[in-house]
Amino acid sequence: MTDHKTIAAYDARVEDYVKLTQRTKPDPTLLGFIARVIPGGCVLDLGCGPAASSVVMRDHGLRVDPVDASPEMVSLANGTHNIGARLANFHDIDDESTYDGIWANFSLLHARPDEFPILLKALHRALVTGGVFHIGMKLGQGAKRDSLDRFYAYYSQDELSAYLVQSGFCVDGFALGEAPGLAGDIEPWITMTATA
Repeated sequence: MTDHKTIAAYDARVEDYVKLTQRTKPDPTLLGFIARVIPGGCVLDLGCGPAASSVVMRDHGLRVDPVDASPEMVSLANGTHNIGARLANFHDIDDESTYDGIWANFSLLHARPDEFPILLKALHRALVTGGVFHIGMKLGQGAKRDSLDRFYAYYSQDELSAYLVQSGFCVDGFALGEAPGLAGDIEPWITMTATA
């Protein structure tokens, strides 16, 4: 199920989001992900936003499929970068053995907890054997809406790792940190890498 309030919040704050996520240098985590994908490989950027990560991946020779559920984000991504971003939600990903990598950086935290395992299994199917998966999530418990009315689901490190393993992934790395989000709150986060 698509959460229309979350999408509307992003549509209304595209410029704010761009400012928040703008970087002068590429994200070291993204560069590490790129290094693990086969040269010229095909990567799904799930929840691409303004497609800044997609551009870095494209510049490193990868074939990128950027998708986002926010029409305004897709429009900005294509208008700014001519990147071929397309409008899609999590449930639209029904490919099989298509991608050499999937970059799901702080997008699946908007998926409802009852749908999360189903989505992870679909993403596992979409990867080729040995394909690389990156996921970024906020740490915590339960689910709630933030002050911008966006829906969030929170997991602990152990819970997230267990979900990935149950979906067929082999978890091989993680990183922890904290940062301010679009709503202004400083929250802890985790990124994990895994192979299909």
